[in-house]
Amino acid sequence: MANRSVLQLHILTALRQVVLILILSAAFGLSVNMIRSGGIPVIGDWSTESRLTADDGTSLVIPITEAIKLFDKKKTVFLDARDKDSFNQGHIKGAKNLPWHNVDDYFMDFVEGVANDTVIIAYCDGETCNLSHDLAIFLENMGFFNVRVLVNGWSIWQEMHLPVEGILVEN
Repeated sequence: MANRSVLQLHILTALRQVVLILILSAAFGLSVNMIRSGGIPVIGDWSTESRLTADDGTSLVIPITEAIKLFDKKKTVFLDARDKDSFNQGHIKGAKNLPWHNVDDYFMDFVEGVANDTVIIAYCDGETCNLSHDLAIFLENMGFFNVRVLVNGWSIWQEMHLPVEGILVEN
């Protein structure tokens, strides 16, 4: 019986020590993070808007209303970042396909006839789809300075019954 209570006392002491070490480690880590330059933010902004920013901090997101105005005035190039099969099944009317996963294969074809000041609206499908964001950043790095991202572009465009084309939508 005495051995059991001694064992329980040792286990309890060890658990207290582990908890104390974890608390001290967390406090030390947070302190170092706060004083070092370029520390990791403890509380972050995980909104779609914050995820879709350029390197200089400006938002790449374009509201659907602004995208529609540019579409109606024919003042933009819509760029579908999805794979070729998805694009062929349906896309925004007049959009070009530059699949992010094959961007090296198709980039030179896209560049022909597109000025670097052209408003380019990249889109893919799904609010968490990063293909359009990655494509937009790539295009900015390649010298296009008026690139925007239409978040969840394909779905929103269809939901608003805006002009589309492709195999599945032409029926």
